[in-house]
Amino acid sequence: MPEQDEFEREFDLRWADSAEHKEPSARARMLAARWKDNPPEPVPFRPEPGRGRARRAGWWKTALILGCVAAAVGWLVWARVRASY
Repeated sequence: MPEQDEFEREFDLRWADSAEHKEPSARARMLAARWKDNPPEPVPFRPEPGRGRARRAGWWKTALILGCVAAAVGWLVWARVRASY
C-alpha cells in the first residue's frame, strides 16, 4: 500500500470534516432507539440535600490498627534484640 503524502492526507481529512451529514455512531443510534420508547429520567447535577457525610468509623477501629502496628514493631525490636545475644 503506497504511503500518502501529507497534502493528500490533509485533503482527505478536510473533505471528511466538511461533509454535510455525519452518520451517528452505533452507540448513539442504540441509545436513540432505546430512549425513543423509554426516555431516561433527568439526573440532578448535585445530590439532594439531607443525608450529610457518611458516619465516621468508630475510635476502636483506629485503636485496633494502631495496636497491631505497635505490636508488629515491638515484635521486630524484640526479635532483633534476641538475635544479638
